[in-house]
Amino acid sequence: MDHLDWVKGAVIYQIFPDRFARSAKAKVDGVFEKWDAPETPEGFKGGNLKGAEEKLSYLRDLGATAVYFNPVFASAANHRYHTYDYYNVDPVLGGNAALDSFLKAAHKRGIKVILDGVFNHASRGFFQFNHLLENGAASPYRRWFRPRGFPLKAYNLGRDEKPNYDCWWNLPALPKFNTKNPEVRRFILGVARYWLERGIDGWRLDVPFEINDDSFWREFRRTCKGVNPSCYITGEIWGEAKRWLRGDQFDAVMNYQLSAACISYFGGKKLKLTHSYDGRSLQPCGQEKFIAAIKTLLGHYAYSTTLLQMNMMSSHDTDRMLNTYGGDEDLLKLAAVFSFLFPGAINVYYGEEIGMRGILNAGTRDAMPWGSRRNWNLDLLKLYRRLGALRRNNPVIKRGSFGFLEEYCDGELLAFRRFLPGSSLTCLMNNSPARKELLISKSALGGTPRALLNAGVTLKPAGRRLLASFPPRGWAIYG
Repeated sequence: MDHLDWVKGAVIYQIFPDRFARSAKAKVDGVFEKWDAPETPEGFKGGNLKGAEEKLSYLRDLGATAVYFNPVFASAANHRYHTYDYYNVDPVLGGNAALDSFLKAAHKRGIKVILDGVFNHASRGFFQFNHLLENGAASPYRRWFRPRGFPLKAYNLGRDEKPNYDCWWNLPALPKFNTKNPEVRRFILGVARYWLERGIDGWRLDVPFEINDDSFWREFRRTCKGVNPSCYITGEIWGEAKRWLRGDQFDAVMNYQLSAACISYFGGKKLKLTHSYDGRSLQPCGQEKFIAAIKTLLGHYAYSTTLLQMNMMSSHDTDRMLNTYGGDEDLLKLAAVFSFLFPGAINVYYGEEIGMRGILNAGTRDAMPWGSRRNWNLDLLKLYRRLGALRRNNPVIKRGSFGFLEEYCDGELLAFRRFLPGSSLTCLMNNSPARKELLISKSALGGTPRALLNAGVTLKPAGRRLLASFPPRGWAIYG
């Protein structure tokens, strides 16, 4: 039995809970920022899980088969990566009952639910660390963390002063767990087990490379798969990830290497990025380098692993796509088509499908504009829905091999296909601002070409071949 068949070809919709949707039915007290005001680092918009539940029909229409939530557990941060309580959903989101309700409603629609697991570090408000703050060396939780002296310097540090305990990026609000401590390991594994038993379908692991201990992640996998063999374990690894993808730790990673290659090629001279990718600044690249990068990426892992990868074009840690592609909607569409057809699951960051704009820390996490749909890019939304529908239960996209048709790739025209014995999908695209023509064999398009999706490409007989005519940035999918 293939326990992770549901991941292959999946459309995963990523929700940042505070910014996605706010339901008036949720009984939550609090003072929140205006929904349509620009994001602020500390502000709360009051998004909640009931609001997300009320949008499940929207997600289903988009073709979503899974939801990935950024952290939902109790926290003093709007992003909730500062965890206070791993066993309780934040009351502002509606508490545990709200997650139970979401799980029931999502599963009824055939939508899986993946939670964000922040197990490298906790927060100053986490009970065991707070106990250490209050009691110092006398605290029984001293070995849960890595103090380097007492009293702990957790607040009001000088400009160049660092905390005297291990933290993520030396941020005093994020004390690192000592995962060598058996008590800490039991605690984290207990959290993973608890929420799987409660009904979630997988974990996305935050900065798992910071826990530099393969034995920990092997034990994590055994624990999770022991509860539910079909649970999905994916990690935030920005670079090559062979170490974690040998079948004994993670099922997949967030495929930032794929998005980096697409940004460099499809973005080209219009590429605009305010942050680095895996410590490197992305630069425009030509088609030859793009094809080589994709081949290298495919060669890193067993193909069975590639089919499980969490491919994505943007996330809560990147600029939004329209900004990345210099505001050029046509370039964004080319990247989206390629990514939706690439082997693996596809992760859609909320608002990407309607053309939301923003850069990291200045719009990337703005609220979803439900009340001002006049600003939605409906043409882009239509494309995402059609691509989502194409992926749904499509065996070629779920399990098919991938290959470039390099004899038809001329530096601007790109041709690739997905294929199984007896069936295939072929995509032709023009990554050029000029009109282009291509002579192509009928067999390359599956014999008798049938356009499944088409953005302006025409085919005409040309002897034994076909003449494909492309508008600027035109593309088509045949099957």
